[in-house]
Amino acid sequence: MFVFSRILSQADYAGVTIVKDNAVEVVTRLRAKAGKDIWLFGGGALFSSLAELGVVDTVEVSVMPVLLGQGIPMIATAKRLELELTGHKVYEKTGIVSLMYSVKNACR
Repeated sequence: MFVFSRILSQADYAGVTIVKDNAVEVVTRLRAKAGKDIWLFGGGALFSSLAELGVVDTVEVSVMPVLLGQGIPMIATAKRLELELTGHKVYEKTGIVSLMYSVKNACR
């Protein structure tokens, strides 16, 4: 497991690889290997840098039933991503709606 963090210490997390620098390089190397999918949770800045390189295949967005007056932008990328809806799921108990998209292409 890889965790991308500027503040966590490798010594505190045995069995986890903490990546502080060169995140794009690490993800590119992981994508070249055989294995399971790479899943990014959170990390708007990391997502943006990966989207800029065109290495994002799928985007899942969950809508939580909470309204905020301010916060961190979901995606702060210079590129526009063209998405195609591939699935959705409604969690009735919580009101959360999950939307799954494939990335058609990265546009400017």
